[in-house]
Amino acid sequence: MKKMSSEVMASLKKDYIYNLMLKGKREDGRAFDEHRKITVQTNVIEKAEGSAKVCIGDTQVLVGVKLQVGAPFPDSPDEGVIITNLEMNPLASPDFEAGPPREGAIEMARVTDRGIRESGAIDLKELCITEGEEVWIVFIDVHVLNDDGNLQDASCLGAIAALMTSKIPSEREGKGEDVKMPIRDIPIGVTLVDIGGELMVDPGLAEETVADSKLTIASNKNGSISAMQKTGEGMLTQEQLLKAVDMACAKAEEIREKYLLNI
Repeated sequence: MKKMSSEVMASLKKDYIYNLMLKGKREDGRAFDEHRKITVQTNVIEKAEGSAKVCIGDTQVLVGVKLQVGAPFPDSPDEGVIITNLEMNPLASPDFEAGPPREGAIEMARVTDRGIRESGAIDLKELCITEGEEVWIVFIDVHVLNDDGNLQDASCLGAIAALMTSKIPSEREGKGEDVKMPIRDIPIGVTLVDIGGELMVDPGLAEETVADSKLTIASNKNGSISAMQKTGEGMLTQEQLLKAVDMACAKAEEIREKYLLNI
């Protein structure tokens, strides 16, 4: 009975959101290409090398960056290492469970990591201490504080904001003076959902639930794409994909200029 009731409610919710879309509206009154209110706070964790708290509407994530000395990968002996993790705290959503990271958390961590890595956001060669022996390992830890949809964009934004405030703790490790993280680019992830053939940026939780498909696009300062991830069973046409890229790049530039250029 409970399962049937939830299925009925989900169906009604989907019809409600779909009918709003047909009228050119969204549940919270936003335009299809409009984000919810975004706030970015940096240096919020005293003991981290860099940190940021990002809110997109009621969605909240906390990102901490820590660095330690370790061995490089054999195929990149003169480059530092990036390791990204994402934790979905059960307190953040009734759908999250305690235990090892689940598929959704692993996927979001990978997309966040890919946007940073493939954009060349960090000059990894600057993180080399002794080629083939010692490099700086950058740990990016994303903690979900509250899930109200679009955790992916909040995670991407929090990660780059935290990195931009990070310092390499050389003095602590006896490796010289502390210096800023060598940032070369500022990738921004923008997520869109397809509901009834219409694309909407920054989906809320209900919109994510009923969407035919979801697409995250991470773009760089020059407009190039550093990461792309699609989920959901729906298919996007070539026209939709090109439109999504244009929308994502435009929103990324807007977010970059408004929230990150003065960090």
